[in-house]
Order: sequence, then structure tokens, then C-alpha cells
Amino acid sequence: MKIVFDLDGTICFAGKPLSTNMVQVLDVLATQGHELIFASARPIRDLLPVLPPHMQQFAMVGGNGSFVAAGGSIISTVHFDQETKDNIIRLIHEFQADYLIDSQWDYSYSGDQEHPIRRNLDPDKRAQNKRLEELTEIVKVVILHTSEPQRLWSELQKLPIVIYRHGSENIIDMSPSGIHKWAGLQKLGLEPKEYIAFGNDANDVSMFQHAKHSICIGNHTELLRVASEQVANDENQVIDRINQLMHEL
Repeated sequence: MKIVFDLDGTICFAGKPLSTNMVQVLDVLATQGHELIFASARPIRDLLPVLPPHMQQFAMVGGNGSFVAAGGSIISTVHFDQETKDNIIRLIHEFQADYLIDSQWDYSYSGDQEHPIRRNLDPDKRAQNKRLEELTEIVKVVILHTSEPQRLWSELQKLPIVIYRHGSENIIDMSPSGIHKWAGLQKLGLEPKEYIAFGNDANDVSMFQHAKHSICIGNHTELLRVASEQVANDENQVIDRINQLMHEL
């Protein structure tokens, strides 16, 4: 069975790498012949450091579908078209927004140095923090702060983009049109109803909708509407559910 795991808030917590206990239970899944796939809002650059080295070769979807990797190499990226890119940059300047913007590998960051996202950004120093004007292509945009979030949200909704608002973190997350986790999973060859999905947030809705079975970690209202079941946002309970799953498959 193919099993797709979101990372932050699902199998890793507080921005830290997978715990020893989580790695052990996932290793057992893999040794039983199940295919593990990771699907995260993080770009591949920032997804790799939370995984142990032997899992960094697994298939993965990053940037909510903007990046797809397998065998340790990125095999697909999707970026904003030039007009949309220009409009996003215009709105960022107009609303004096703080941001994290990813290109194919490098990034541009303008936010608070103590922001949780900054602390988790490129911990292995694999990339460069460039000026926004130096990024030739933009793959993913996160708005970290603006003085007028509702007005900015309204303007962004007019653009041909996929947009999520993460209420608990008070951030706005943008990807190119047609990009979501299910789109990324399809590039890995997945078919509807042939996988099990674990997730915890709005950006997991698309992969839940096409899963054979889906497990919501925590209490996200929108995700619960399409989830098969719910598990508390507690690492030990998630591990217990994975252990139980092994006996069901």
C-alpha cells in the first residue's frame, strides 16, 4: 500500500526532525513492503532536513505540489507565470508584506528573524537568501505579516493562484494555479483510491479527496469534512494509529 504523510503537525512537531520513535514506526511500515511518500508545504530544500538520511531518497511532494522529487532528485517544478508573478510582487509592495518566497532552490526572506518559519528555513545552508528581484522564477509564496491581511487576502483571491490561509499561524500560502498536493502525487504516478493519507491542514484536502482512506491529525474543520477518521494532535497517538494500521493492511 502507498501511504502519504504530511510532515509538520502530522508526523513531525514544533519544526523539529522526525523523532526516533516516529522513524522507527515508519521504518517498520517500509520493511513490510509499504511505499512511504512525504507531501509537505515545505520546499524540498527544507523538507529534507527533517527526514533521516535513509528516507531522503523516498518519493516526495514539496511546496504543496510545486515540487516533486524521487530518488533524491527533483523531477518537476512549477512556477508562477510572469504576469501573476508581477502582480504578487506588486501586492507585496503595496501592502508592505513580510514574505518567504521560494524559487527552484534559492529563496527571498523579508520577515522577522525570530519567526518560526525563519528558524526552520534552510537549516543546512543548502541555498542562498537573495533579493526578491534576483529570483528569476517564483515557485511558492508565503505571506508572513501585513498590516491589512483581509484586504491583501481579497486582492490575492482575484489572481489565478491556489491560496490557503493558515489561521493558527496567521500566514497566507500561495502556489501556481492547478498546484496542490494531489497534483504532485499524480506526477509520482498515484491513482485515486490507491493510497492512504495522513494530514492536518487545509492544504491536505486535495490528497484526502482522492485517498482510499484518510486520517486527520487534530481538529482542522475543513479537513475533517473529507477525512475518513480523526486522531488527536499528539505524537504518541499518531504512532499508535500507524502501528494499528500495520495490522489492518
